[in-house]
Amino acid sequence: MRRAGKAWLLTGGAFGLCAGFLALLLVGTYAAAAGFLGGAGSAATGTVALAKGSVPARYQGLVQRWGNLCPAINPALLAAQLYQESGWNPRAVSPADARGIAQFIPGTWASHGVDGDGDGDRDIWDPQDAIPSAASYDCALAGYVKDVPGDPASNMLAAYNAGAYAVIKYGGVPPYSETRNYVKIIRSLEKSFARPQGRLAPSQQAAGAIHYAQGKLGTPYLWGGTGTAAQGGRFDCSGLTQAAYDAVGIELPRVANDQYNAGPHPSRDELLPGDLVFFSDDLTNSRAIRHVGIYVGGGYMIDAPRTGAVIRFDRIDTPDYFGATRVTEDGAAALPTRPPGTWA
Repeated sequence: MRRAGKAWLLTGGAFGLCAGFLALLLVGTYAAAAGFLGGAGSAATGTVALAKGSVPARYQGLVQRWGNLCPAINPALLAAQLYQESGWNPRAVSPADARGIAQFIPGTWASHGVDGDGDGDRDIWDPQDAIPSAASYDCALAGYVKDVPGDPASNMLAAYNAGAYAVIKYGGVPPYSETRNYVKIIRSLEKSFARPQGRLAPSQQAAGAIHYAQGKLGTPYLWGGTGTAAQGGRFDCSGLTQAAYDAVGIELPRVANDQYNAGPHPSRDELLPGDLVFFSDDLTNSRAIRHVGIYVGGGYMIDAPRTGAVIRFDRIDTPDYFGATRVTEDGAAALPTRPPGTWA
């Protein structure tokens, strides 16, 4: 994606400063990746808060409220389901005729749809009804499998995918590859939608991603560029970050707003080299993100800014700074690979 708006240019002296301390940053990144900063903190009990902007603002209150409907779900888990099902598209339709933001098929909606906004109807296309219905259906499934050993949320998700009978029969998540993958995807995405509690584990691949991006400094920007030979090895912003993490074995989605969901979200004062940093004109909605770079420390990133510019160091502390993501293998693997607009 191309970064619109102001170009945040550095002076030659600042560029030299960044180049000079980059080696030290890489050493620090390797040390952090080896465990110098310790592991991720355990989640606190109680209400789960959503990460900044991870849920579009018009749905955030609904997800926060209905995500606490029963103990088996939480707002981040509900958000992960909705994102996986529809990408927050209230008009999504699948080949199986699953409809709306929560992707109910009409038969299931007839049994489990609720009038979430109290306006006297149950509208499968209205998020004010569909999001509460998704939470209600999850809780109903959790009730069906409440006596099954294991994690209640994982059992609930398995029942959503394979049916409650299969979960009861196998005493937990059944041995179906599709079901186990579905549970793993949602539980991984859940970490991206939850506001972190405590210290986040550093990425072991971060230094390699920075090294790759550093090697592209000075390369001209290309809208839609992914670094192919036919493109002259040029990139746009998300093409660069995708290629940098691909170089260390992590496959990211193509566009910046999907890359935001590739892991948990450190705060500004917790950034480490290798974190992805994002920019948007709408600071309440991750789906509106339009630019991404790779943080290198000291308030700087490497990014592919815009047409007419080259891959370079830029400051991150600008009015359109949205937030950051610490990329994880599980987080990246959980993201849908389908192109935007084809959510099913």
